[in-house]
Amino acid sequence: MSYEMIAIFMFATMMAMLLTGQRVFGAIGFVAVIAALALWGDRGGYDLAFSSAMKLMKWYPLLTLPMFIFMGYVLSESKIADDLYKMFHVWMGGLRGGLAIGTIGLMVLISAMNGLSVAGMAIGATIALPELLKRNYDKRMVTGVIQAGSSLGILVPPSVVLVLYAMIARQPVGQLWLAGIVPGLMMAAMFIAYIAIRCRINPDLGPALPPEDRAMPRAEKLRLLRAGLLPIGIFAAMMVPFVNGWTSLVESSAIGALTAFVAAVAKGRMTREVFEVSVRQTLGITCMFMWIILAALAFGAVFDGLGAVKAIESLFTEKLGLDPWMILILMQLSFILMGTFLDDTAMLVIVAPLYVPLVKALGFDLIWYGVLYTITTQIAYMTPPFGYNLFLMRAMAPPQITLRDIYGSILPFVMVMVLALTLVMLMPEIALWLPGYVYGN
Repeated sequence: MSYEMIAIFMFATMMAMLLTGQRVFGAIGFVAVIAALALWGDRGGYDLAFSSAMKLMKWYPLLTLPMFIFMGYVLSESKIADDLYKMFHVWMGGLRGGLAIGTIGLMVLISAMNGLSVAGMAIGATIALPELLKRNYDKRMVTGVIQAGSSLGILVPPSVVLVLYAMIARQPVGQLWLAGIVPGLMMAAMFIAYIAIRCRINPDLGPALPPEDRAMPRAEKLRLLRAGLLPIGIFAAMMVPFVNGWTSLVESSAIGALTAFVAAVAKGRMTREVFEVSVRQTLGITCMFMWIILAALAFGAVFDGLGAVKAIESLFTEKLGLDPWMILILMQLSFILMGTFLDDTAMLVIVAPLYVPLVKALGFDLIWYGVLYTITTQIAYMTPPFGYNLFLMRAMAPPQITLRDIYGSILPFVMVMVLALTLVMLMPEIALWLPGYVYGN
């Protein structure tokens, strides 16, 4: 059997195992080690898994992962995130669509706290959605708002997905996070512009709150403003020293985790239960990502040894005669297709061993491509029939929101995301300007 056929057989076996419901790291790692044993014998197979584990343990930036996850869960479990929505409710409720716009702002800040889209979805569906429905907002529009806003969690730093990409692509995490800031804020601004225009044209979609619903003493409004701005202060305390070069990425993550913990203690919300839940969730998610990265490194090593990347490159460029941009577009379309039945980490781990070296060989910037991958994953999250966010929303939404409502809500936001993706592809400086400015290259 040729090496090309072995690579195809590995890929097909892994996909079959994933479709049967096996855990991502188990399916990928199992295929990698069995293939290594079959190709290079006992010593080669054992050495592959061991060297991948050692490479993972020596990757210093991985320490940021538990720090940021802990920070996010502390802010979420201590209900500091709830104060954000109360602030938006009072200060923006008088605008048409103001609560929906405030929800996007909430999602951006939740993303800056946690780095996972699931956290934004959970907070949006449990805090924002009931309030928006109670205030007679259109159920389809607000369902789309929450799904689109929560997808920002994998693009706005500290994105856990970009940490995983950095490990697989061997790129600096700090540069990837900085590259995600401007596209993430641009996409949030585009969501807000869409909501404002739609509600301006059709006020029934997002009616302004009557004055009596927003009436409260100015002192209370200012208190809510201070409480709502606390997470912004925590994010600034973490990112400003890093951007200015005063701290390393790992040191900044430790500052963020410590600042969030101190804020929860100062507000009297750091109970034993909050601390225990935060630590347990942090441990569980960190271990999950470490297993996935370990499996991805082993799988990628086998693919490199087989020369599968060069075979794919030869197929696209020599046999099919495609130009680099056409190949890039086909890769992005494949992410959208896989996103109908896989989550972001599974997609990345499956195709990164093929795509990342191919992107580099085609002459594209890997930092820029990491942002493209992440935006494409956001689109895949919301693409029927099996988009990840669609089913998360169905599980969390109240009974009056049907699956048809959820499917019908996402089309305009997907179009906005496609526009954002196109802009970043046509103008790479949108993603590359900030890391170039900070790192001076």
